[in-house]
Amino acid sequence: MQNGVVRIAAAQYPPDRLADLAQYRAKIARWVGEAAAGGAELLVFPEYGAMEWAGVLGPHTLAQSLAFVSEAMPEMDAAHRTLAQQHGVYILAGSGPWRREGGRFVNAARLFAPSGAVGVQEKLIMTPFERDWGISGGGSARVFETKLGRIGVAICYDSEFPLIVRAQVEAGARLILVPSCTEFRTGHNRIRAAAMARALEGTCASVVAPIVGLAPWSPSIDVNVGAAGIFVPAERGSSETGVIAEGVPDQPGWITGEVDLAALEGLATSGEMRNRGDWDAQPGATALGGHVEVVRLD
Repeated sequence: MQNGVVRIAAAQYPPDRLADLAQYRAKIARWVGEAAAGGAELLVFPEYGAMEWAGVLGPHTLAQSLAFVSEAMPEMDAAHRTLAQQHGVYILAGSGPWRREGGRFVNAARLFAPSGAVGVQEKLIMTPFERDWGISGGGSARVFETKLGRIGVAICYDSEFPLIVRAQVEAGARLILVPSCTEFRTGHNRIRAAAMARALEGTCASVVAPIVGLAPWSPSIDVNVGAAGIFVPAERGSSETGVIAEGVPDQPGWITGEVDLAALEGLATSGEMRNRGDWDAQPGATALGGHVEVVRLD
């Protein structure tokens, strides 16, 4: 990062039916290598990106895939950790099921640092589909202290709840990562609108990274639509539209863009509007940042 500017790559990531762990490692290495070669310092993969690993099972049930992917998570994490160190980048790996005490599963996203450290953010609020799958809500919201600044992760549906992201912003997050998995265009449009709203409210940047394409062999990620996006408040000197970069819907690949975090801080006190600072002027507004755990990755 130079002069407060960070270069971000957000994936429109297609699930493939892989034969073995070697193919998985090779695919992730190609994707990370491409983004790093383009100068990206922060790479964002989608919600449930880890579920493609279940394709090696052949025909399987949802319950089988959750258990299988959870058991393989340490090996997948090792691949991401190595790549983060090798390329000197931060990687938000595709989230996936993580078995907790009592046999329950949570939906966990892991942020890998160039140092080899890792931070975990569990999804907090379950969609109706996830409740049907037996996925449980995770623990508290976190913010990750990095050399790029403080980063928050709001997994898909969590981004639609302003108080979750507000708490992360109050805890110092200026980059909010929104990995997503949506079956319908309506779902993607909700996530896009939510991410833009959170950027506006928090005078921060939000980054959407969806899984895209078909995986007919999967009972969980069979149909996926969406477009990656990097969003900031619509303000003079920042972006007239609030869109730094946005992908072609459903087309696999990276979208990249630069976010000037120093300029965003300036907007908080001297912009056309002062949304972050005026939050407490709302009737009933309270401070929320104390409920967020800060995890140092560097």
